[in-house]
Amino acid sequence: MKYVKSHIHYPPQANGVQGHVVVRFVVDKTGKVGEVKVVHSLDKYLDNEAVRICKSLPRFTPGRQKGQVVPVWYTLPITFWPPKNN
Repeated sequence: MKYVKSHIHYPPQANGVQGHVVVRFVVDKTGKVGEVKVVHSLDKYLDNEAVRICKSLPRFTPGRQKGQVVPVWYTLPITFWPPKNN
């Protein structure tokens, strides 16, 4: 979550829309993120940013089951707030 928070950018085209985009992805046997899909859409620009940030995630430690490396599915809600104008 630290990575997401520090690398996410609110797209100006989203025009102040706020809320959650829920993204689902798999961490494969090598720890790489793949098959990123939006399961709860909010706005096409926010959806695209959520997918972009998930695809840019650093490698994970692969999941294990009974000693074997296995792919693992994750569901990640990403919250978007428009930037404050001062």
